[in-house]
Amino acid sequence: MPGADPRFGPDDRPLAIVRSRRARRMRLAVDPRTGAVRLSLPWRARLGPALAWVEDHRPWIEQQIARLPAAQPLGDGTSVTFGDDRLTVVWRVDGGRAVRRDGDLLHVGGPADMVAPRILRWLKREALALLTAETLACAARAGVSVSRVAVADPRSRWGSCAVDGTIRYSWRLILAPAFVRQATVAHEVAHRVHMHHGPEFHAVVAELLGADPAPARAWLRANGAALHWFGR
Repeated sequence: MPGADPRFGPDDRPLAIVRSRRARRMRLAVDPRTGAVRLSLPWRARLGPALAWVEDHRPWIEQQIARLPAAQPLGDGTSVTFGDDRLTVVWRVDGGRAVRRDGDLLHVGGPADMVAPRILRWLKREALALLTAETLACAARAGVSVSRVAVADPRSRWGSCAVDGTIRYSWRLILAPAFVRQATVAHEVAHRVHMHHGPEFHAVVAELLGADPAPARAWLRANGAALHWFGR
């Protein structure tokens, strides 16, 4: 009989159970961005048979966990992708606590357990500054206004455009190649012209980018999940 709290993988990941009134059948998923194992159930489905079904699919779950991107912790000597550049973290306990870039080096000091938080804060600030500049320049080319640019850490999208002109991005775009970041900017600015994904919208994206955005979309499909494991 399956246990009430099944665990998976070498780190004993728990099973998240979500009931939905809209669900018509059971679904299993392993989120490639977080590694979370999730069982979606119809609202009135019996839990016992559902857990037995999960156990039947344990080999598949373990296989998906084994395929997850590797965690990329931050510390002395860590390599950090930054657009088209690759930076190396240099830590000295007696160094300055503010992160400082010197060519392809990122210098940071202070306690070792503060290295990762400080570099992540620096990356988020850099992402906001760069994405703001690129968004405003792209908006000027499109002849539209943008009321605000912000960055956050969403799990399901790389950018969004609100009807009030606010454009938000995942700060993790700073870790992607420049052509990927710029295609995302063109995509969101194009929503200031067309708030849909019809042919007219895609034509505006290509015009603003000056290139086919398909390679950027393909890169994110292939590599986007790994960006969510950076700093973990």
